[in-house]
Amino acid sequence: MGGGNDSNPFDEGGDVNPFAGNHQNPNGNSKPSQPPEERVHIERGTTTVEITLDNTNDLKAKEKELQAKEADLKRREEELKRREDAIAQAKIGIEEKNWPPFYPVIHHDIANEIPIHLQKIQYVAFGSWLGLMICLAWNFVAVTCAWFQGQGTSIWLLAVIYIITGVPGSYFLWYRPLYRAMRTDSALKFGFFFITYIVNSCHITFCAFASLAPPFFIEGKSLAGIMPAFDYLTWNASLSGIYFVGFGLFALETTISVWVIQQVYLYFRGSGKATQMKNEATKKSMLAAL
Repeated sequence: MGGGNDSNPFDEGGDVNPFAGNHQNPNGNSKPSQPPEERVHIERGTTTVEITLDNTNDLKAKEKELQAKEADLKRREEELKRREDAIAQAKIGIEEKNWPPFYPVIHHDIANEIPIHLQKIQYVAFGSWLGLMICLAWNFVAVTCAWFQGQGTSIWLLAVIYIITGVPGSYFLWYRPLYRAMRTDSALKFGFFFITYIVNSCHITFCAFASLAPPFFIEGKSLAGIMPAFDYLTWNASLSGIYFVGFGLFALETTISVWVIQQVYLYFRGSGKATQMKNEATKKSMLAAL
């Protein structure tokens, strides 16, 4: 007022921002200001681990590292699955013998290895193969009875050859190829079955021929068919009856075999296996040429 002194009594001699600059600690020393940093202290036992939460670069790097590890793990799992599938396919050739149960000589498991929609055909085919064994066994009995009646040794030796070669031959030439084709549902294996069944074994032709047993190509009475049965009818009725039973067995076996081959062929054509087999054969030919 009187003297015109307008000085601010709170002014300490300069424009000083009390909130800027240095911070005063309790001891009176000043420190330069630093931005606050979020930290989490995790105590484990006697060790304290300090984790900085605002380090986004480290988090992104760790995320990329985890993604890379996850991709590598997925790739290894796929590779392992491919190897397991390859091993499973290779094990098809390593078949554990389990049939017949009392003395296993072949591998056979329709219920667990054949697809459900094909099991009926496979069971009937299995019955057909067993039926052939019954036919040949009965044929051996009938011819043995004829041999005891003085009909010669040659027919008995032929009956022995039929049963020794017929049972394993029918298994390897048509039943096992059909079983493997049904199990893998492979077009090429179905084609192989048709080749071996029709060309090599001639199963149906043999059964039809045996049911008649005409006296040409081979000794007619070495097969228990209808013609020898009529020949024996006036000479030995009991022996003729045994041969008539053999005729019935061979005729039934022929009928069942025709049904099996018909059903397999219908499935082969209806499921597109024929086209698939042609494509696979063409592809393999091209690869072989290249």
